[in-house]
Amino acid sequence: MTQTATEALPPEVFDEAYRRVAPLVHRTPLLHSTSLSNETGYDVWLKAELFQRTGSYKVRGPSNKLPQLSREEQRAGVICSSAGNHAQGVAYAAARLGIPATVLMASNATPAKIAATKSYGAEVILHGTIWDEANAEAIRLKDERGLTFIHPFDDLELIAGQGTVGLEILEDAPDAHTVVVPIGGGGGLISGIAAAIKGRQPEVKVVGVESTGAPAMTLSVERGELITLDENHCAIDGLKVMRVGEKTFSIVSELVDKLVTIDDERIFDAVLWTMSRCKLVVEGAAAAPVAALLEGRIEAEPGSKVICVLSGGNIDLEHLRDRSLN
Repeated sequence: MTQTATEALPPEVFDEAYRRVAPLVHRTPLLHSTSLSNETGYDVWLKAELFQRTGSYKVRGPSNKLPQLSREEQRAGVICSSAGNHAQGVAYAAARLGIPATVLMASNATPAKIAATKSYGAEVILHGTIWDEANAEAIRLKDERGLTFIHPFDDLELIAGQGTVGLEILEDAPDAHTVVVPIGGGGGLISGIAAAIKGRQPEVKVVGVESTGAPAMTLSVERGELITLDENHCAIDGLKVMRVGEKTFSIVSELVDKLVTIDDERIFDAVLWTMSRCKLVVEGAAAAPVAALLEGRIEAEPGSKVICVLSGGNIDLEHLRDRSLN
């Protein structure tokens, strides 16, 4: 019989994950937003993962996964593929644990993300022009070099690490009504947060936000089966995904209360709004929950405590400059 999400990820899994993750990551703050509260009529708080090590939540999953590898696997090293944030998370966690790391990135990846990944000590190999091509090469090299592949999202140990964000939210806001989470990179963050929260306080609502141009999770849940998009019109790196994971699809289908999609333009507007009104520099994916709130897509009683997960702050400043000047 197939395990349910709550069976595969019971509360104690997240407690154990937090013990592994805590020494390697920051405990990020939960910040009140008067501006968003006034705009929406809710009591809005921001989980600021942009202040996390490497600039995003993506360091949490590897910080849980890598310590559980065997000594032989750790000595041989790990390999991953990523557009940037997962690459930095794996590289940082591997460096802290003394594990060799190899990272495959597309040749057109953001130079700042390539440089940051190298700065953590990883070997960076550029291959192909899209993530799928880099990922295929990572899988080939895994076998050739005898490395352990660290999946960017569809791995229960990785998901448990990402879910430590949810534990921190419940500790800091035990009276939370709704938690709004971006869905990008396959759904690992929302899967972990939903499982961690629902295992302790099932009455808390969890809402996922995707780009209208790449609604892979939304369409999969609506159809009741995992689908691959025929085309992708999303311009935001962190939300640009053609197919979510099998495990993440199962968890989201079971535990997430609602999925909404927002146009890229509104998400980009929310990046600028968050910078202007909240004085926080967030990347596109991280602004998606704010965009959903500003667009009136989040339903809660007036005055309810709503948490927006700002997943990271590794914004492409050149892209931001170009958009601002147009």
